[in-house]
Amino acid sequence: MPSTASPRANPRQNRGPAAAADNRRALIAAAREVYAEGGLGAPFSAVAKRAGVGQGSLYRHFPDRTALAVAVFEDNVRDLEDYTADDERTIDDLLDRVVDQAVVSTAFIELITADLSDARVSAMGARFHALVDRLVARDRAAGRVGSHVETEDVTLATGMLATELARADPAQRAGVARRARALFSAAFAPR
Repeated sequence: MPSTASPRANPRQNRGPAAAADNRRALIAAAREVYAEGGLGAPFSAVAKRAGVGQGSLYRHFPDRTALAVAVFEDNVRDLEDYTADDERTIDDLLDRVVDQAVVSTAFIELITADLSDARVSAMGARFHALVDRLVARDRAAGRVGSHVETEDVTLATGMLATELARADPAQRAGVARRARALFSAAFAPR
């Protein structure tokens, strides 16, 4: 006798290609959490598990850890571009935002800095350089930084800041950020 009970709905119905963008966003968010908690030693598979997607989806979107790190930093750079688009934003605002990003992206900083020759990493670097160039010109014109300050000085400062925050004990990061910011402020001041 056939069953009259309706089939149970599958809570994880495969949406196929329609789910790709959502899966990618979930994987990036999960990667931030997994690597913030476990560092680069955290298993790559833990990202898929945290995102609630299969490992096949993880590898389709991100064939290696560098691809995943680039995606995280692409989000970070997009955020910085949007944040600094306002004409009132300054290098100080950029440094504040870099501190905020570095605290949750520490493992990725280590990975990205180990792979600077990768074309994907270089592309993010070029975008970041362009936004810093705009801020330096804006701050120089407003008299907030000295004429001696070059774009490369600020990109170096942000890299140093992010790297030191990544290396610092989480309880010490606020103090590290404060000291670094004071050094940069003094170095960038008009003379």
